Order: sequence, then structure tokens, then C-alpha cells
Amino acid sequence: MSQFDVSVVGLYILDILGRPVTSIPEGEIVDFIDEIRLTVAGTAGGTVIDLAKLGLNCQAVGAVGSDEKADFVMNRMQQFGIDCRNMARLDGVETSATILNVRPNGERPALHCRGASDHFEVTDDMLADVLDCRFFHLGGTGLLAKIDGEPSAELLKAAQEAGCVTTWDLVGAGPDTWQFVEPLLPHIDYFIPSIEEAEILSGVKGVEANIQFFQARGVKCSVLTLGADGSMVAVGDERIHVSAYDIDVVDTTGCGDAYTAGFIAGLADDRPLEECAHLGTTSASLVASGLGSDAGIVDREQVEAAMGRWRA
Repeated sequence: MSQFDVSVVGLYILDILGRPVTSIPEGEIVDFIDEIRLTVAGTAGGTVIDLAKLGLNCQAVGAVGSDEKADFVMNRMQQFGIDCRNMARLDGVETSATILNVRPNGERPALHCRGASDHFEVTDDMLADVLDCRFFHLGGTGLLAKIDGEPSAELLKAAQEAGCVTTWDLVGAGPDTWQFVEPLLPHIDYFIPSIEEAEILSGVKGVEANIQFFQARGVKCSVLTLGADGSMVAVGDERIHVSAYDIDVVDTTGCGDAYTAGFIAGLADDRPLEECAHLGTTSASLVASGLGSDAGIVDREQVEAAMGRWRA
């Protein structure tokens, strides 16, 4: 039996969020907002926190720096029972961090310091521990300079060979991201980007066109989050569309990470793919109801109850 339900490898960030922000004051003028929070975020950090809240036994695999931001990130994860033995603390490097000014409509322009996540790697002596899991999630491709591209492909391949189910997501695709993503595709069991990210990577428009694009390159199951249009799960010729729930959105930070966590939790329960998508949608909806990546979700019982209400 594996030691962990999920190993979550990749981008660990401290988010500093404020809301509502309608504009940045000029000069040295002070303006006032309702709320400021610190959260563990990133396509690995946000996901592992939500997975732990959903009751899964997780380990975090990534890096933080040697600063006060690292103390917060590490302490917060340990509060949720996440195993952090494979989180490197790097001397002389800042912890990756983002400042988010959250608009009244939930949009969140960001200022990001790349920091420690660009400097970590999974070394040979770590590999056995990192792969001692049922599910292996890689999050943050494109912002993981030392393992992006072929090292990540080798890591995902090793995870599959070890019997792990592999899942993948990124945070923000750019013009150079495809070169890092393409080698990974044959080794990804569940490919979970947003439709906007998928379109940037593929260069083609539309849900079905992107499903076919990534299937042709080896992806076994595409799970595309579609914002207000819900999500689409595609395996072979099967298409499963799950609509978004009707909620009041406070902040969309971390919604994709929460969806991924809920989807993985469903897979861990051996639920049908449609049920996995609903659990992901519920998790994302709860996160959208508050400020930051860890908002909304309390525990599995609360998430299951919310899913029952929203689906009724």
C-alpha cells in the first residue's frame, strides 16, 4: 500500500490578497479595502491544501526560500497534516509569492516573484519517497525552471511506471510554455487546464478542437475547466459536460486548483468521471465564495453537503 494518497509536486506560492480593489492610488495616497489575507497558493500549493481539507493523505514536494514567507507556507501546510519532508528550504532565495488586487467582480490582476520554485528539483535520493503514492500531481509547468520540459517528462513517466495515476495542471500559459508541455503529454493520465490555457498551448480555438489536439498527442483524459460554462471531461469519444453552479463570486483565485483537488478526490473514491467533475465543481464554487485559494472549503462533509444542495 502506498504511503500517500497524493504527492503534489511543483509550484508553491505565498499569495497576498486584498479586496475589493478598483484602482491603485497615485503617489503615496492611502486607500481602504475590506479584507487582506495570506494563503498558500500555486498549482501545487493551492491544490495540496484543498486535498488535505478533503481528507486525503498528502505530501508536498517543492521549494520555499529562506525568508519569513517560507515560515508561513510551511506552518500552514503542516497545520493541515501535509507531509513536508520533501519541501526544500533554499538559502539565499525568496519564496515564490504573488500580490493579487482582487476586483469587485472577482478578477485578480497579479504581480509575481518567481523565487524558489525556479530552483527546486526532484533528486534521485528523493524519488522513491515522492513516488510512494496512488496519485501523482504535477502543477506549475512553465514556472519550474529547473524541472520544466524533459525532467518533468521523466518524472511523470517514472510515476506511471511506479503505478501512480498522473494528473497535471499549470498556472498561466505563455508563448514559451508549449515547449515545456509537449514532452509531458504521453505521460499524463488526467490533463486539467482551463480552456484559455489549452487554447494558448494548442494554438486552436474551441473545446472540441482542443480535446482532439491533446488526445492526438497522447493525453488519455482531458478535463477542461470552462469558467462560467462549467467543465468538460473527454475520454476517447465520450464527452461529459458539467455545468457551473449558480453562486455569488467573491474571488476566483485558486478555483482551478480547487477543481483539480475535488476531481482527484473523486478519482481516489473510484467515482464515475461525472461525479469527479461535480466534486471538482463544488470545491471550486466554495473557493470562489471567499478570498484566496483556501477559502470556502472546510472539510469533506461540508463539500459533499454543498454538492448535494447545488445539484438538487
